[in-house]
Amino acid sequence: TLQWETLGRQFVEYEQVAPFLIPEEQQRRLVNFLPLFLKAWEQSAGVIVFPNIQLLASEVSKLLTKEIKRNLNGKSAEEARMALEQLLQQKGKVDDGHLLLKSVYLLSQTDLSTMWNIIGSGLPAALMQCLYLFFTFPLKKNSGDGETSEDETETQEMLVKIMLNMYREEQGVEELLAADKLQSLIIATASLWDQCNHSWKVPTGRVLRTISKAQTKNSILYLQAVDCIKIAIQNLFKLADTLPACDMCEAASIVLCFVKDSYPISSALLMEFENNDGYQLLLKILLRCEGFQQNKEDPYLDEILDMLTCLTTCGKTELKVSGNIVYPQLPHFDFDQMRSSGMTVKNLQAFQVLQSIFQKSNDQHLCGRILSAIGTIWAWNTVNFFLLEWTLQPINQFTDIIHFKPQPVQVQFFRLVESIVLDMSYVPHEILKKVQYLIKENMVPFCTLTALRCLLSMTKKDLLFSDIFRDSGLLGLLLALLRKQAKILRKSAGTHLPGLEEGTERELNAVMLKMVAALTVTSVRNTVVLKDYGMVPYIKIFLDDECYRSATLSILEQLSVINYEEYMSIIIGALCSSTQGELHLKLDLLKSLLRILESPKSHLAFRTCCGFNGLLSLLSDLEGALQDPPSGLWTAVGQNCILELVFYTLQGITAALHLDPVNSNFFQRNGLFEKMAEDLGSLGCFWTQEKWQIPLSLAKTRTFAEFLDAAFCSSEPFPTWLKNCIWILNFLDHMIKGTLHLESYCKDRKAEMGEASRDYQEGPQTQEEHPFAFKRLDNKLPASAYRWEMEDCAIVHPGAVCVMVRLLPKLYKEGHSQLSQEIQCAVVSHIQSLVKSEKSRQVMCGSGLLRTIISSCQDAFLNESHPLHLPLTRVFEKLASQAIEPDVLR
Repeated sequence: TLQWETLGRQFVEYEQVAPFLIPEEQQRRLVNFLPLFLKAWEQSAGVIVFPNIQLLASEVSKLLTKEIKRNLNGKSAEEARMALEQLLQQKGKVDDGHLLLKSVYLLSQTDLSTMWNIIGSGLPAALMQCLYLFFTFPLKKNSGDGETSEDETETQEMLVKIMLNMYREEQGVEELLAADKLQSLIIATASLWDQCNHSWKVPTGRVLRTISKAQTKNSILYLQAVDCIKIAIQNLFKLADTLPACDMCEAASIVLCFVKDSYPISSALLMEFENNDGYQLLLKILLRCEGFQQNKEDPYLDEILDMLTCLTTCGKTELKVSGNIVYPQLPHFDFDQMRSSGMTVKNLQAFQVLQSIFQKSNDQHLCGRILSAIGTIWAWNTVNFFLLEWTLQPINQFTDIIHFKPQPVQVQFFRLVESIVLDMSYVPHEILKKVQYLIKENMVPFCTLTALRCLLSMTKKDLLFSDIFRDSGLLGLLLALLRKQAKILRKSAGTHLPGLEEGTERELNAVMLKMVAALTVTSVRNTVVLKDYGMVPYIKIFLDDECYRSATLSILEQLSVINYEEYMSIIIGALCSSTQGELHLKLDLLKSLLRILESPKSHLAFRTCCGFNGLLSLLSDLEGALQDPPSGLWTAVGQNCILELVFYTLQGITAALHLDPVNSNFFQRNGLFEKMAEDLGSLGCFWTQEKWQIPLSLAKTRTFAEFLDAAFCSSEPFPTWLKNCIWILNFLDHMIKGTLHLESYCKDRKAEMGEASRDYQEGPQTQEEHPFAFKRLDNKLPASAYRWEMEDCAIVHPGAVCVMVRLLPKLYKEGHSQLSQEIQCAVVSHIQSLVKSEKSRQVMCGSGLLRTIISSCQDAFLNESHPLHLPLTRVFEKLASQAIEPDVLR
C-alpha cells in the first residue's frame, strides 16, 4: 500500500508539471514512471491500488498510439511491418514500445471505465493497422525454419489480448470505423489466406470473431457501403478450387460470422451474402470437405455447419405452409398445440444447403453433422419438422438414398425417424411407406436391418402401429420373408450352407421375428392373419435356434390366445422331440409353457395334448444326470443347469394342477405321481438299491429346515449328492403346498429372506459349488425360504407327499451312513409336521400315503430299533385316525 501511495504522489507531480513540459520531456517522464508501476503491480500480485489509473491508462494508450503512427508514417507496408516489430518487441533491453505495450496490456484488464479511456485514445484503429500488417506481410527469416520466438509469442499474446478486450465493446468497434482497415482485414482473410503470416492466422480469426459479436448498426452500414461481404465472397470463390478444404473452412467461417452475428441488428449483410451466391459458395466448400479428417484444433467445418443451421431461422416473415395431417395418429398428437414458443425455420435457402450436402455427399462426418443439425432444428420448435417436410421434404427424400450412406449414418438417420414418433407422437405415414419399401427391396441388408429396428421401436410405442403396419402390408411382407427363410432352414437340416444365416442376414431374421411378435402382441386380428397365412408350421422351425427362440415363443404364445390346443401340441411336441443335450431349448420351452399355464383355460389343452407325460419324459431323459462325479453326456453339462430343468419341469406340472380338480384327478388316477418318484429317483443323486441300510444310533438330529440352512447357508461341508437331493426335496415341498409355480413367492418374503441371503453369500464354498441357488433360482427358492414357519402348511397336492416318501429310502450314499440317516429322519419329521392338522389329513384321503409308507419304508417302519420307526409310526397313526385307506389298515 505504501508503494502504491508513493507512486500515486509521483504521478500527481507528473500531472502538475506535464502541461509545462515539451512533448519529448513529457514522454520521457511517463516512460520512466512505467517500470515503477509494473514493479509495484508484480509485487502486489496483480492488485492495483492507484487512484489515477484511468488517467494513466489514457496517457499510456495515447503515447502507444502515437508511437505506432510514427513508425507507420511514410513507410511502405513491408517497412512499416518491420518497424512495428522492432517497436513492440523486447530486444534484450527495456524498449519504450514494449514497455508501453505491456503497461496497456495490464491496464486493459482492470475495469470497464479504464477500458473506455484506452478505447478513447485512438488505440483500436492503430492496433487494427498493426494486425493487418502482421497478418498480410510475413517477415522473411534469415535463418531457422520460421518458428516464432518466445519474445514474439509474448508480444503477440499481449497485442491480441488488448484487442479482444477493446473490440468486445461496441465503443471499441465504433472507433475502428475511423480507419479503413477492418474491411481490408476481412477481405484479406478471404483472399490471402494461403499467403499470409501463418503464426497470425488463429489470432486474426479470434479478433475478427470478437468484432463480429460486437457489431453495431454503424459498423454494419460501413461494411455494407464498401461491399465487404460481396468482395470477400468473390475472393473465396477464386480460392475454392485450389485452397485446402480446412483452410477454406477457416477463411469462410470468418465471413459467415459477420453475416450471422449482424442479423439481429440488420439483415443487410445477410442479403448481400445471399445476393452474391453465398450459399453456393458454402455448398462448394463443404462438398470439398469429403474425407477431411477434422481435429480439435480445426473446428471450422463444424463451425460453418452450426452457423448455417442458425441461418435457417433468419428471415423476415414466417413460412406460410399448410399440410395435410394423415390419420390415424397417436392419441397424444395435437398439431395446434405444437405451435408454441421457439425459433422457427424462415430461411429455406440456408436449409437447402444442408439438404444438398446430405444428398450429394457420402462422407460419414458431413452426413452425420447434417442429421444432427436437423435434429437441432426440430428441438428448437417441433413445428419445424412440419414446415420442412411440407416444403422441402428432407426426411422423405433422404429415405430414398439412405442405403448409399455409411452404416453409422444409416443408424443415425433411422434414430431421427424414430424420434418423430417417440418424441413428437406423430405418425409420418408417407415416410413410413418409403421405409417399408426399403425393407421390401432389401438392397443393403444392414440398412434393411436398421430400418426394421426403427419400425420395431415404433411398434412398441403404441398398439396403433399393429393396425398401421398390418393395413400397410408390412405384416404380410414379413410373413412372406420369414416363410422363405424357414424353408431354407428346413432344407439345411442342421448342416451349414455357404453364406446362409451369417452376420447381418441372421440378425435380420431375428428382428423380423421380433417385429412379428410385437405386431401380434395383444392383437388377435394380427394373430389370425398369421394363422390364415399358414405360418404356424414355418414359425415353429425357428425354435431350434437360440437366436430366434425368444421372439418365436412370443409369437406362439399369442397363437395360444386363439387356439390353446395348437400351442400346446407345438410346445409339448418340441419338448418331447428335443435331444438330451438341448437343455437350453427345454428350459425356454418350459418357461413359455409356464406363462400360458397361468390361464386356467389352457389346462384342458395341456392335458389333452399329453402335457403331463411330456414333462415327465423330460425327467426320464435326465437319468444319471446328477451323478457325482458326472459321466458320459452329462460331464459337459453343469449340474446347476440340470437342477434348473428339474425345477421348471416340476413347476410346469404344479401349474397345470393348480386349482384344477380334473387335472389333479387325472394325474393321481393314472399313477403319474409314482412315475414322477421313479424318474426323480433315477437322476443319479439318490441311492438306487432297494434294501435299507443297517440303522445307526444318531448322536444328533436336525430338522429339515436346519438341514437346508446347513447345506446352503453355512460353511459346513456337504457332499454334492446330498445338496442335490435336498434341492429336489425342497421342490417337492413347495409342490405339496401348491406354491412351486408362483413367480411371486419370494418377492412376498423378500424382507425375511434378506438375512439368510447374506449369510449364504458369505459362504465361499457354497457360492462356488451352487451358484444356481441364487443366480438361477433367486426368483423362486432362495435358501432363506427354508426357514419359514409352518403356520400355513395346508397340503394342496397330496400325491407329492407320496413322492417324497418313495424317495426316503433313496436318501443314502455309501460312506455317508450317519449323514444319510440323519437327513432321512429330518424328512420323515417334516412329513409328520405336514399331516399334523386335521385339514391336512383330510386332504390326504385317497392319496395312497399309507400304502406308500408300507411299500417303500417297510423295513424301517417295522423295525422298532430303526431311527425312522417312531416318526413313521406317528404319521401312520395320524392318518389311520381319519380312517384313511381302510383296506391298508386291514
